[in-house]
Amino acid sequence: MTVMSALDAESTSHIVEIGGLAVRYHEAGASPAHVGDGPGDAGTIAMLHGGGPGASAWSNFGRNLPVFAEHYRTVMMDLPGYGQSAVRPPTANFFTLAADALAGLLDQLGIDKVHLIGNSLGGGTALRFALNYPKRAGRLVLMGPGGLTLNVFAPDPTEGVRRLMEFGAPPGPSRAKMEAFLRIMVHDQRLITDELIDERYALASTPAALAAMIAMGGSFFGEHAEDGMLWREAHRVKHEVLLIWGREDRVNPLDGALIALKQLRRAQLHVFGGCGHWAQLEKFDEFNELSLRFLSGGAR
Repeated sequence: MTVMSALDAESTSHIVEIGGLAVRYHEAGASPAHVGDGPGDAGTIAMLHGGGPGASAWSNFGRNLPVFAEHYRTVMMDLPGYGQSAVRPPTANFFTLAADALAGLLDQLGIDKVHLIGNSLGGGTALRFALNYPKRAGRLVLMGPGGLTLNVFAPDPTEGVRRLMEFGAPPGPSRAKMEAFLRIMVHDQRLITDELIDERYALASTPAALAAMIAMGGSFFGEHAEDGMLWREAHRVKHEVLLIWGREDRVNPLDGALIALKQLRRAQLHVFGGCGHWAQLEKFDEFNELSLRFLSGGAR
């Protein structure tokens, strides 16, 4: 078995073809011994990252992977058009395309059912997966999820969404735009290092990455827009859901959690003070402990 402290991006990375298109994922850990083979069991966690420029599974959850892999088989997928996963044809809303890609990946890996942890765009993808594949979803941990909220008091688009749209806008991307976007993500500005800015900018400024971002954003308008309005369908979700929010979230502000909490039948909400949109990093230990307790059935 892999030594958890030695996990890195390269050693956990794999690429497979789903529907003829590349999907990159990271995997570590094993299903716990107490989990059986029945249809109600979920010994695997799927982690789904957010959608900012330069985002990837490892960028969002690489630090968390060793912690969760000690308890569960843990899979982290690059969403379509991010990291090393190819863009899917724009035949549906992004949440649907990404949920279908996840289902295809699970089929390849022989995984029937998963718990889901999703941040922002990944949170919306997790919810769409639970809606479209309800028997394959266990418990859901959603951090500032996209598509599930309506801004009650905050302006729309939010500050974070405006920075996201500005990144690729004329005259084009720049390192300064990337830094401005990343600084919106967190309350603790010490997390935004020069190394992080350079790494994300290099990934996000390629023609392919910019085209993928435009394709993703375009799917939330026009004929597929309503499929991205997950708050309309959230009442159909029968799964237990843990909503995690940063009080200082400037992408999906806390007031939007009121809609999510109202619509979801079996939801609870945890709010971290002194925290922005990346709770898994800003509140690393607390986030890990809270999520693992909830997934095991201990937080009710």
